[in-house]
This record gives sequence, structure tokens and C-alpha cells, in this order.
Amino acid sequence: MHNELTREDLRLMQEELDHRRIVVRPQLIEAVKEARAFGDLSENFEYKAAKRERGRNESRIRYLENMIKTAVVIADKSSGDTVGLYDKVTVFLEDDGEEDVYQVVTTMRQDPLHGLVSKESPVGQALLGKRAGDRFLIKANENYSYYITIRSIEKGQDDGSLPLSSY
Repeated sequence: MHNELTREDLRLMQEELDHRRIVVRPQLIEAVKEARAFGDLSENFEYKAAKRERGRNESRIRYLENMIKTAVVIADKSSGDTVGLYDKVTVFLEDDGEEDVYQVVTTMRQDPLHGLVSKESPVGQALLGKRAGDRFLIKANENYSYYITIRSIEKGQDDGSLPLSSY
């Protein structure tokens, strides 16, 4: 499996990976050693918590290493009037009678609760390449679909200001 990521995604991931290896890992190893010194490991909450945190860090390191290793670098190829990567799109949701704003991002930056939709999500896939005024069906799953209309497109770029998703 290849992960389609931008150069900025890769840069941010490498920065986080380096930080976790160089700064966080030694701190967590030391925290485990200190907690172990408290004695009786069977009832030592600090020891268990330190080991759990160290495990989370190692898991994130493996995740980032795998994402970087399998990444395919992509770039936005949209024209000036179509939706592309990092564009903010104002849409009208017909079922709700409301407008919403989405920004189409890579999977490493998605945060649907804050309007950041992955280019691989049903909404992201449907938006890419469309123009203002286009009306189309979003099929969320087998039982639910809805129509949206694009009201406006604000061109964007990957400037590194959007954080990486934690998992």
C-alpha cells in the first residue's frame, strides 16, 4: 500500500519522527527507570503508566517510519477553477439546508470535526475536480447518500500550517 502525501506532509512527519527518537524516547526510558525504582512493580501505577507511554511513543515511531517508507509524493494538479488539494470549498447541504466549509487535505492532515476532509473520504473524492455550481451525490454508505452543491472555491496551498493527525 502506498500513501499519497505531499512533500510538506513528509517534512512534518520526519520532524515529528526525529523529535520522538531524539527527545521523547530518552525521556520515557528515564521515566520507566525512575518508576521502577519505587519498588513493588505489581502495584506500581507510575511504572505501568510510564511503560504504557513508552509503548505509545514506540508505536507512533513505527507508524511514522512506515508512512514515510511507503509514501508516494503527490502535488495538486487542479486548474484555477476546480477543487484541488488544500482548497477551501463552501458547499450547500440540501438535506440540512445549511452551508458548510470543507478543506480537502491528505489523510495525514484530516480532521473532519474541523472541516478538514481527506481526499480519500467520500466527500473529498467527490469534491476533487469539481467547479463552483456543480451539484452531485455523496454516497456515504450503502444506506445513506445526500446531494451537495459547491457554492465557492478558495484556492489553498500546503504551507505546513495544518498539523498532522495523531492516528
